[in-house]
Amino acid sequence: MSTYRTHRAVMAGALLIGLGLGGPAMAADSGQAQAAVPSMTPAEFQKAKEIFFERCAGCHGVLRTGATGPNITPKVTRPLGYDAVKAFITYGSPAGMPNWGTSGELSPDQVDLMARYVLQDVPQPPEYGMPDMKKTWKVFVPVAQRPTHKENNLDLGNLFSVTLRDAGEVALIDGASKKIVTIIKTGYAVHISRMSASGRYLYVIGRDARVDLIDLWMKVPDKVAEIKVGMEARSVETSKYKGWDDKYAIAGTYWPPQFVIMKGETLEPLKVVSTRGMTVDTQDYHPEPRVASIVASHYHPEFVVNVKETGKVELVDYSDLANLKITTIDAARYLHDGGFDASGRYFLVAANASNKVVVVDTKKDKLVKIIEVGSKPHPGRGANFVDPKFGPVWATSDLGDEKIWLIGTDPEHHKKQAWTVVRTLDGLGGGALFIKTNPHSHNLWVDDPLNPDDAIHHSVAVFDIRHLDKGFQKIDIAKLAGLDKEAGARVVQPEYNEDGSEVWFSVWNKKNQPSAIVVLDDKTLGLKAVIKDARIITPTGKFNVNNTEHDIY
Repeated sequence: MSTYRTHRAVMAGALLIGLGLGGPAMAADSGQAQAAVPSMTPAEFQKAKEIFFERCAGCHGVLRTGATGPNITPKVTRPLGYDAVKAFITYGSPAGMPNWGTSGELSPDQVDLMARYVLQDVPQPPEYGMPDMKKTWKVFVPVAQRPTHKENNLDLGNLFSVTLRDAGEVALIDGASKKIVTIIKTGYAVHISRMSASGRYLYVIGRDARVDLIDLWMKVPDKVAEIKVGMEARSVETSKYKGWDDKYAIAGTYWPPQFVIMKGETLEPLKVVSTRGMTVDTQDYHPEPRVASIVASHYHPEFVVNVKETGKVELVDYSDLANLKITTIDAARYLHDGGFDASGRYFLVAANASNKVVVVDTKKDKLVKIIEVGSKPHPGRGANFVDPKFGPVWATSDLGDEKIWLIGTDPEHHKKQAWTVVRTLDGLGGGALFIKTNPHSHNLWVDDPLNPDDAIHHSVAVFDIRHLDKGFQKIDIAKLAGLDKEAGARVVQPEYNEDGSEVWFSVWNKKNQPSAIVVLDDKTLGLKAVIKDARIITPTGKFNVNNTEHDIY
């Protein structure tokens, strides 16, 4: 092992133990001597707070109490000391902590700044309620002034909404020509794009909790409304139950911990609901239960709201907002992301810091099972396919290790295998974020963008579903894009086109470096296109309109 890798492993290992990921966690009252807390000027503190919001809060929480990432409050970080914290920020870990320093994503000065910042007391963020939301709500094009029919020649089913993370934009890219149709200014670091049930409206939400509503029927698709629903957020969804198409939208926030139901065609806020409450395990009060993911039920007029820190799945009945009914399912901490099985009835969600997958029956509105899996499952929406031996399965990859878990999903015809782990596969390594296949494909794709090894985060693994026992083929996507010399370039989120013949990958580089989107032929695994454009800045998520509208994954 090289000196660099040895140092990285030693320092990261020591910090993993201190953070409770590799052994007993140290506490501030453990008797261990603590170094003095390094000083920060007000200007440094403000800058560090901004970096923490942009890069760290998603995993560690606004209050730093941890979820996907560990607790990094002062009671944990101060006993470890500045040097250990700085090393972890610099080198990262295969368990999912990015190597912010060695990748060049953060400069040495910024690494120093953040190491000092997480040793300081945690600042208390402000609340944000209905009056604050209404001040930001804007309707640019009233419903009566919008098109009555589609005014463009775009094949909307094969259109992609692509997040340009650090630019605060989304690019709409035509799936056939691979050309950018338009670029739309949005909130910072759009986390997801969601389609309305009608296929007309595109909803995107930034990490800064701004929701933008885009009308795809316009001659050139553009924003028709926007609203800021909090300080930080990740999830947005629309009503999809028959008869409620496009009527409501919902957004869940990380801070404050709450969700808001809005009018689907205008984003007018109607109902705000807090998610603060007791945890499912110890039944202690938690001040920051963030809304992680939301999906729309196909069986009832309900939103399935997953609350991270309390470990609760909230089934929110939107049929009568004045008499709101919420069915609460005790699941497991810490709920993150997930998706439906192929039937659209069962919802599987990762409780990633608990190493579990929770299964909910959205027809009966009941918990089905909590399944033990690997270290920090992180499925995106998961992948549905038919295992040649065990029948229909849903798959998740792991953030914390190289494993891929296949869970049986057919209680009618494969009762013995239903809701059990039927098979595990070995992928490239820890740090996977997304797994993907398509009903028209025999391939299963897994990325690894958070692995600190360049050779791994430049590549993806692809399995032949018909021969899973043969292992994976590794494809260097960054090399195909001509970006393999860029240590900071990470390949993220496979996404299929409408007919399942192509799979698209983002090569996500630093803001001031070239990025790209690579398109492969799903059948031959050969290169079809590399989309490069100066406007494609830090591309991450890509959402095909047809697949997003119909929950195909």
